[in-house]
Amino acid sequence: MTDLYNKESSGFGMQHHNQPQYWNPQHQRQTQNQQWSGQKAHQVVKALTAAAVGGSLLVLSGLVLAGTVIALTVATPVLVIFSPVLVPALITVFLLVTGFLTTGGFGVAAATVFAWMYRYVSGERPTGADTLDEASHKFGSKARDFKDRGEHAVRGGLSYGTGGGMSYGTGAGHHSGGAGIRVGGGIDT
Repeated sequence: MTDLYNKESSGFGMQHHNQPQYWNPQHQRQTQNQQWSGQKAHQVVKALTAAAVGGSLLVLSGLVLAGTVIALTVATPVLVIFSPVLVPALITVFLLVTGFLTTGGFGVAAATVFAWMYRYVSGERPTGADTLDEASHKFGSKARDFKDRGEHAVRGGLSYGTGGGMSYGTGAGHHSGGAGIRVGGGIDT
């Protein structure tokens, strides 16, 4: 496949400027050698760059490891001596930082809620306003239903029939065949 590619790109039957219109085997070998040496030089440069970067990083990681070991060797006696003080101090610092971060989070949440409420009250339509309106209408209609049932129970009487559900009577003391509650007095039997 490389021979076909090189024959096509060397000018065999194709018109390119600075290339002959006939097939020349010597010209083909020169072109192949130039391509091969160009590819080889590119690969050598890539390998040298990778070796330089990899070697530098390897030396740097060795230096960091040596520094860590030295720092740990120096710090260990200090940590052992001061551990009765450092452990409670670290716990205290952890609790303080956690408390401040929690307080800040709640403060941001409260500010966000107040901003949303301000936009809602001022007439803008913030995200979720439609859901809130829908829930408000459902809640209002249920509250009206409960109010109407309560008023009807006080005015018209409420009895529990044997059918398992509530039934509304027309007057105080209405009896539906089962045990019920009479508004005007005691329990019906």
